[in-house]
Amino acid sequence: MNKILTITFSPCIDKSTSVQELLPEKKLPCALPKLEPGGGGINVARAIKKLGGEASAIYPAGGYTGKFLNHLVEKEGLTSVVIHAKNETRENITVFEETTGKQYRLGMPSSEMFQSEWEEILAKVSASNEVEFIVASGSLPPGVPMDIFGQLAKIAKSKHAKFIVDTSGEPLKYATEVGVFLIKPNLEELAFLSGKKELQSNEIKNIAKEMIASGKCENIVVSMGGKGALLFTANAAFSFTPPKVTVKSTVGAGDSMVGGILFAISNGKSMKEAVQYGVACGTSATMHAGTELCNKIVADELFNRVEVEQL
Repeated sequence: MNKILTITFSPCIDKSTSVQELLPEKKLPCALPKLEPGGGGINVARAIKKLGGEASAIYPAGGYTGKFLNHLVEKEGLTSVVIHAKNETRENITVFEETTGKQYRLGMPSSEMFQSEWEEILAKVSASNEVEFIVASGSLPPGVPMDIFGQLAKIAKSKHAKFIVDTSGEPLKYATEVGVFLIKPNLEELAFLSGKKELQSNEIKNIAKEMIASGKCENIVVSMGGKGALLFTANAAFSFTPPKVTVKSTVGAGDSMVGGILFAISNGKSMKEAVQYGVACGTSATMHAGTELCNKIVADELFNRVEVEQL
């Protein structure tokens, strides 16, 4: 088992294509579609692989689409632990409109996951040996309890592993109630965790510091989309602003950022360096169409162009 373990409860096959113009009631010729494995934890593992690292991905897969998802995962050379699911694995579609440069993302709903299936995921995580980082990323399908990330946080603590969570809503709240190593909320998600509808810019630092001081997490990386990210630790706070680039797709940018952060800290980098590299990875992912995720050569070049400011 690799020292980085990713968990995806709602994986998918990502299909991306392009059309000249989206028109109703027309049969539109599309570009040859690109098919890639998807879902938060799978994408994090893919990003780490692209950067030269290794991670094991745990995920459920069912039906014909599940078999094809496994094929796509194997094709990318990922180490995987597949949980057999009774229901079909979902598919997502991304369409790029050439005339306008707009991107349309169609996310299909997840099928119900049965108790025996999510319990098997917990059992596989519990049985993993020598794991140092456990990453749970993405949404939850119907049938999975809201406290599943909290249960994983307890397993991570028992294994003395660093637990990283990238999700939203109640599942994220349950995880922080146990205490985790790192969370990556956006401003809306951070507001939810603090019990507020929205946060003013002058409130962000205090809210983050309060969460860290209370033991809910050790590090908070606030995702700011194209504006970069904020990092809060017990002793420091930084902002990271990416360089201007031509954005072709935002699909997988967040997962690429998490992958970059994990790749860096697993190789002994500081949290400051890791988040700077994560922002570079997320930015590089936006420069490619579809769900290609980050590119190591581009990310390495962008790293020194990310502006870092102490808050």
